[in-house]
Amino acid sequence: MSRREIVLAEEDPRTGYPLLTATVVPRPIAWVSTVAADGVVNLAPHSFFSVSSARPPIVQFTSVGAKDSLRNVRETGEFVVNLVSEELAVAANATSTDFPAELDEFEQVGLVKESSRLVRPPRVAASPVAIECRLHQVIEVGDCFVVMGEVLCFAIDEEVLDPDAKRPHPAYERLRPVSRLGRDEWGRPADTFELKRIPFSDDDSGR
Repeated sequence: MSRREIVLAEEDPRTGYPLLTATVVPRPIAWVSTVAADGVVNLAPHSFFSVSSARPPIVQFTSVGAKDSLRNVRETGEFVVNLVSEELAVAANATSTDFPAELDEFEQVGLVKESSRLVRPPRVAASPVAIECRLHQVIEVGDCFVVMGEVLCFAIDEEVLDPDAKRPHPAYERLRPVSRLGRDEWGRPADTFELKRIPFSDDDSGR
């Protein structure tokens, strides 16, 4: 192996972004629906998205710059993360267009809204999973804003749930979530394999 070492402090400031987005892959997509203080609905995909905590249940997405999603969450304290299945990829990408703040992306792209259970922002009706959240914290990091939300409710299509699971558990092969990669690349659902965690007492490697 021959490595190329790229010290970011010695490079153009724009060098880091494509390296991050091409190597931290695949990245799940938070398709975030929000409502502005004046009632206008916004919907936008964010590919810097993850789980922050299980107890309490916290998810986070990052707004790269001060976007409409961030402003709306700060104004109202609520948002919904909608999962992007393979069938919804084109529509999700279309909502990344920089529409003026007074336009509703649901209407612009032709998506059907579904009322949420506990928050004001609507769900994407066709999304197999919607996660209703209440704002927990916004952390400013450079020119980005990490938005953390406490999960209040999961709305899951019965068709994607594993019928054999003891507790509600979506099956990956039924969800078929897409992901973001580098450049303009998206990832389709990949094959999976299972590895059980090995307790230390059972691990005799190195003995």
